[in-house]
Amino acid sequence: MIEVEGLSKRYGDTVAVRDLSFTVRPGRVTGFLGPNGAGKSTTMRMMIGLDHPTAGRVCIDGRHYRDIVEPLRSVGALLEARSTHGGRTARQHLRWLAQTNRIPTGRVREVLDQVGLGDVADKRVGGFSLGMSQRLGLAAALLGDPPVLLLDEPVNGLDPQGIIWLRTLVRGLAAEGRTVLVSSHLMGEMALTADQLVVVARGRLLADTTVERFVEEHADAHVRITTPDPDRLRSVLGEAGIRVADDADGSLKAHDVGVQRVGELVAAHGLVVHEMGLRTASLEEAFMRLTGEES
Repeated sequence: MIEVEGLSKRYGDTVAVRDLSFTVRPGRVTGFLGPNGAGKSTTMRMMIGLDHPTAGRVCIDGRHYRDIVEPLRSVGALLEARSTHGGRTARQHLRWLAQTNRIPTGRVREVLDQVGLGDVADKRVGGFSLGMSQRLGLAAALLGDPPVLLLDEPVNGLDPQGIIWLRTLVRGLAAEGRTVLVSSHLMGEMALTADQLVVVARGRLLADTTVERFVEEHADAHVRITTPDPDRLRSVLGEAGIRVADDADGSLKAHDVGVQRVGELVAAHGLVVHEMGLRTASLEEAFMRLTGEES
């Protein structure tokens, strides 16, 4: 479990993180979302001691990261895929990491195969594509079989098949009871991957909730209706206490009501409708609406 309590980070006059508190629990994938510059990467760097907080603290399974003797066995982190020494091979890089944390060298082959790099294990990292570097970073994060994983934009550079593979991997790790925190700018992918969301903007916490509740509270779900007589339909719906708005394509949007109720009103008043359906909200819409209000 990751516990963030009153975390703040200031760079001169710039506040990157402001009094941030949330908990990342095991057994689920927690998505860490926010616009560029929201403080996500800074927060994750403070979690593993790469940046020192101005105030507050982070505990991982009850300990500060600096107090963990063999950190790769407790926390796996992918924060910067291109941080490896370009002259080393993938195998050499992982062996070096394994030796620093007393991890058996046999584990190196296991994680290379797990992330799909077994065939290029003896190639120099400097020649790797971004996607291959991401996979190597994941291998390093998994090397110590840690109960906690921090992954910052892990899908960068991955092709569509790689993204699906990563989604399956991350969800499988959480299902094993691990604590998994993933930051990403791909809202559609987060909707498929995450169970819980922590949303930040300007370094402040905006939401800490499930994906379903976040979408329900912040997105624009509505019944979309196309009719040759929008004025009359608008009047009928308004008289029934239903909030109606015009869409850009000429259709009407009825809010806080189901398709069945709208259909009953349409039939009772003899209205002609060409199309009607529930337009479900997306995580991206909810995210843009909430963070747009904060900009």
